[in-house]
Amino acid sequence: MATSLAKTLLTRAAFRRYHQASSLLRPTVVASSSPSLNLRRWFASYPPHEVVGMPSLSPTMESGTISAWNVEEGASFSAGDVLCSVETDKATVDFEAQDDGVVAKIIVAAGGGEIPCGTPIMVTVDNAGDAGAFKDFTPEASAPAAAPAAPEPQAATPAPTPVSATTPAVATQPAPSSGDRVIASPRAHTLAKEKGYGEISALRIVGTGPGGRIIAQDVLDYDPSTAPAIAEIAVAQPAAAAAAPAKAAAAPTPIPQPVAGAGYTDYSLPQSAIELASRLHSSKKNVPHYYLTIDLSLDSLLELRSNLNSTMKDGGITVNDLLLKAAAAAMKTVPSANASWMDSFVRVYDSVDINVVVGNGSTLYAPVIRDVGSRGLKAVSDDFAAATSALEENEETPTAAGFGDVGTFTMVNVGMFGVKSCAPIIREPQACALALGVIENRIVPNDDVNSEETYKESVMMTATLSCDHRVVDGAVGAQWLSAFKNHVENPMTLLFFFHFILGSLQIFIYNFFTPIWIRFTPTKD
Repeated sequence: MATSLAKTLLTRAAFRRYHQASSLLRPTVVASSSPSLNLRRWFASYPPHEVVGMPSLSPTMESGTISAWNVEEGASFSAGDVLCSVETDKATVDFEAQDDGVVAKIIVAAGGGEIPCGTPIMVTVDNAGDAGAFKDFTPEASAPAAAPAAPEPQAATPAPTPVSATTPAVATQPAPSSGDRVIASPRAHTLAKEKGYGEISALRIVGTGPGGRIIAQDVLDYDPSTAPAIAEIAVAQPAAAAAAPAKAAAAPTPIPQPVAGAGYTDYSLPQSAIELASRLHSSKKNVPHYYLTIDLSLDSLLELRSNLNSTMKDGGITVNDLLLKAAAAAMKTVPSANASWMDSFVRVYDSVDINVVVGNGSTLYAPVIRDVGSRGLKAVSDDFAAATSALEENEETPTAAGFGDVGTFTMVNVGMFGVKSCAPIIREPQACALALGVIENRIVPNDDVNSEETYKESVMMTATLSCDHRVVDGAVGAQWLSAFKNHVENPMTLLFFFHFILGSLQIFIYNFFTPIWIRFTPTKD
């Protein structure tokens, strides 16, 4: 549900920002003999078309980069089709079409750098036969000459009509008046002419699309006999225009309260939740997931944790801290899992930066813990505790270091909810994500050869690894999960002093037990 709502909110924000910025690309206005009718024609050298600007896909987005076009010039598209993918400073979001049409011209190529919101990126038309006319189209060449502004008649403001207290007020989307620009899709323009209505700017159609945009369905549902009166439109339009500057100047408001409807309730989401939902939706669609599951014995790990915490005065090591170190240690054993798919090559990272999912619902975050593999267990524990504290202090917009960043691996622990296992969604551009289940006592086969008991009670956990098959194939994923299990069940390997002693012991054995003529005899190629 969150993903669908996020997509709807982002799409509406995109078209609202575009329509505000696209006022610089107005069609030429031709005065009519009728005072209530102004005919608009598109630039004389081009067929009817629509110039689409860079969308604003979040309230704070000021610019973006087109990472890929999903359509080509001359190609047709339908409502809901993804036109292009836009990279922002926080996420990669799909820009979807709201109506049918044909791509006449792609103005900005993919990977062309930062583009301010509202800057023209493409031109669309309704008929495929018109696309060829835009081969040499440029936004500068299409700018119309300034036309003298016609004096607008002063409309008398009617006295306010009393409203009964028992009758709820119904918000009506104001239709554009004859003196303002009409925002409509190319398909809507064509349908208006096919039905004999003439220019859509002369009709009193109330648009139901984003930002009041007139779409094809509005023209199909249009009935001249029931259209709103011109006087009503003239009163509604200035009121909406006067309210717009005040709304734009207002400071950001908190998340609106839930809105109850007939059998449902709408809950608004913070921007962070919308961006996370968009990122996960894109990842699930683009990444070929597969999953591996293994059971872990935590007896030795819990014993080590108890011994470490008995020597600490402030704070303590958690099971999650030890599992973070185990995941980073497994990355050192199988470094090809600490990688990303880069279309034509695979990038393997030196540092293990782990996103740890914390919170729930609309306050779900994944702060990154940096360089987990090369730092001590206490340092990793302190970073994770700081991230958790930042979330508790400010659940809506935590500002601690690591929030909003993307690491090289993700770990999520759902054991607190009593869940045994789950298959997590990989967060692009990462190649793996690990989900940890509930810690529980289980009866398992006894591996002690000196014991007479066939079974024993052990503290167990189930871990599930999601892998990107483009980067990590089944064998490599199994190797990583096996290494992770080894470090969890032999937790002494997670401590720095153990690595130091082991390395020193290897040097000692080499220096004192290897004959000198072997150590210094040159090898032959």
